[in-house]
Amino acid sequence: MTVNDDSFTNWKNREEIAESMIPLIGKLHRERDVTVLLHSRSLVNKSVVSILKTHRFARQIAGQELSVTETMPFLKALTALDLGPSQIDLGMLATLHQADERGLSVEEFTAEAVAGATGANKIERREPRDVVLYGFGRIGRLVARLLIEKAGSGNGLRLRAIVVRGGGAQDIVKRASLLRRDSIHGQFQGTITVDEDNSTIVANGNAIKVIYADDPSHVDYTEYGIRDAILIDNTGKWRDREGLSKHLRPGIDKVVLTAPGKGDVPNIVHGVNHDTIKPDEQILSCASCTTNAIVPPLKAMDDEYGVLRGHVETVHSFTNDQNLLDNYHKAERRGRSAPLNMVITETGAASAVAKALPDLKAPISGSSIRVPVPDVSIAILNLQLARATSREEVHDYLRDVSLTSPLKRQIDFTTAPDAVSSDFIGSRHASIVDAGALKVDGDNAILYLWYDNEFGYSCQVVRVVQYVSGVEYPTYPATAV
Repeated sequence: MTVNDDSFTNWKNREEIAESMIPLIGKLHRERDVTVLLHSRSLVNKSVVSILKTHRFARQIAGQELSVTETMPFLKALTALDLGPSQIDLGMLATLHQADERGLSVEEFTAEAVAGATGANKIERREPRDVVLYGFGRIGRLVARLLIEKAGSGNGLRLRAIVVRGGGAQDIVKRASLLRRDSIHGQFQGTITVDEDNSTIVANGNAIKVIYADDPSHVDYTEYGIRDAILIDNTGKWRDREGLSKHLRPGIDKVVLTAPGKGDVPNIVHGVNHDTIKPDEQILSCASCTTNAIVPPLKAMDDEYGVLRGHVETVHSFTNDQNLLDNYHKAERRGRSAPLNMVITETGAASAVAKALPDLKAPISGSSIRVPVPDVSIAILNLQLARATSREEVHDYLRDVSLTSPLKRQIDFTTAPDAVSSDFIGSRHASIVDAGALKVDGDNAILYLWYDNEFGYSCQVVRVVQYVSGVEYPTYPATAV
């Protein structure tokens, strides 16, 4: 047998194993609210090739590819356990088991590593929590996709309605079409039908009421059977507590803003300060996409090295608030054609750091340039550290943070030598450290952080909503067993 034949046979064997993983992963998700991960990447509803590619990703970080032949025994072991709602990382199970010197079998090790999610320790399944989207633009539609994707077993979050202004003939059909097809993020994964008579979009079996209103005060959500809901404001029209309080109508319990909040509205970056949300807090903000991109790595660097001062320069994709062609705009420069120019503008991300990281005393300045790409931005974080270090040390530290730290869902890591912005469309992390671009000179470190300012940010929003609704389930195993 030739080397080529041997490689092809190996590939086909791994395809067969990955194919057999799919029903096990699906059953755990539907019947027990268990989300199976691989190095913080969900394997739920993934194709055979996607599962194999996710395994191969481990090579970038750990130095060697993780094979389905290594993870499949752990998945089988999970199916034999009395699991409750949780997230379980097969990559971490395999890695920790390999490092463990006690000689435990896969079954024994797995049972010990996920003991917090089994038997008497397991969390009871939550009742579905209603969610309403106020506004249905770029972020609103991506959040909708995520909520529908995560509906899973029917427990957890349930998208009940979207609120928009009336747009004339076939309004609901056009909005459904925008949900179904996206020029950047591709086709919706599933089926979408429209019931115009009942003003409802049905996506993968989820009936989503389309409510037309020009103002929050015009809606009584209980009329639509909506109770105790979390409303996500994607319009950015109201940013302070007084304005956002307009959403606290019958049927709405909490309001989450997808823009930086003003005044005393808490700005939350999941993974960094989400645990500071008070149980009785009804109004909060998920800050901006750039704030979510820079705050997790900034916290990681401050925790390890101390940060004395910093500057962030964001090279940001253009957004809907800019003009396609030169025209009047209330803001300076943003009236100039977005797809034809680089546009210097301001960013509030640096000043927002103080809200998310109040213990960080270092001054952080910032500026931004909008550039002619429709999605994915890069933040260049220039830091003066409290101690000198080396490029190798920072490289290894951030790689480990992306794999095993509490920030692994926020910080990703790439060693791809020819990575460009479009490679990160659809990234679910708040930011991705570009290892090849990292620069360190004594106490100065410059981090290049890619981020999908649409999809990655939407994932952060959904994580905050999951947390405040009580359906963000714990992840196993811990970094040490």
